[in-house]
Amino acid sequence: MSGAVEEGRSMTGLRVADFDYSLPEELIAQQPPPERGESRMLLMDRATGTVRDSRFGEFPSLLNAGDLLVLNDSRVIPARLYARRTLRREREKPMGRIEVMLTEPAAEANQWRALVRPGRKIANGERLVFPAPAGEVVLTAEVLERGPFGERLLEFAPVEDFFAILDRIGHVPLPPYIHRADAAADRERYQTVYARERGSVAAPTAGLHFTPQTLEAIGAREVEIAHVTLHVGLGTFAPIRAERVDEVRLHRERYTLSAPAADALNRAAREGRRIVAVGTTVVRTLESIARRMEPGQLNPHAGATEIFISPGFEFRLVRALLTNFHLPQSSLLMLVSALTGRDQMLAAYRHAVEARYRFFSYGDCMFIA
Repeated sequence: MSGAVEEGRSMTGLRVADFDYSLPEELIAQQPPPERGESRMLLMDRATGTVRDSRFGEFPSLLNAGDLLVLNDSRVIPARLYARRTLRREREKPMGRIEVMLTEPAAEANQWRALVRPGRKIANGERLVFPAPAGEVVLTAEVLERGPFGERLLEFAPVEDFFAILDRIGHVPLPPYIHRADAAADRERYQTVYARERGSVAAPTAGLHFTPQTLEAIGAREVEIAHVTLHVGLGTFAPIRAERVDEVRLHRERYTLSAPAADALNRAAREGRRIVAVGTTVVRTLESIARRMEPGQLNPHAGATEIFISPGFEFRLVRALLTNFHLPQSSLLMLVSALTGRDQMLAAYRHAVEARYRFFSYGDCMFIA
């Protein structure tokens, strides 16, 4: 399989700057809505590009009996940590506060890839210590490798329960466009109600709108629900540094297709039923799998994807998408534009701006069908 096919690249000659739009700062949601599920929803017809204003509460009624709704059940970990820098040559003398954002576990036990800020002077061999609120050191890590743009490979000293310590000292990894510190409420609100598999460093945000009552209403309409897992990693935080769309490369993200999900997807594909993705992470998972295996013949497995979806992409499984609004010139805006065409999508975004929708992770949503 060629790289161009595997990565789903479009050779349209588009520039990254062609996916820009103007967004007033005040439309970037800094808080979730007062109640989960109360967001507005923009409806878009894929065929015509026409849009209609709605509310997320209408979403179950837009699904048909026999549809397969696919959710990403990855669970966000408290991945933002604060460390003190020590230098071995200075007898472990503490130096300054360092922000460490865990992005994904590495191949070896106790090793994690991370973004370190400020990272310019954090060299290989340095030891970082992570204190608890009371001041005692509960984690230590050595820097093994330096990468570009603050990337580091860290090896943590073994502890009895690493994730329990993260729950104790870690912070919710709110994205950089939310200009506030994380709060206690974010532990629950920056997590879907169906999150199960621990491993993401950013929420699959389209799922944040769902409540248990929403899922019950969907089930009552005889809509089948399946779960896949894609752990959101470094690609969420890394800006695109290419000028042309066909030069874009994305970081790898880990996914798992379970046996029940593979069975549900195979049956839906064979029977020609509509597959509705909740979030771009689900789209990337399903379309990556569909390029490794024929739709209708999917096998359960775990893997990783670097798939990049932009206009010109041929979708093999996904026919409708619930998604939040995405950053200008981002790979995710290119992905949703692949469903509708760039001009139609940017027109829909202009409408959303004019109608004062709330944007990004804690903002409103859009259903493309």
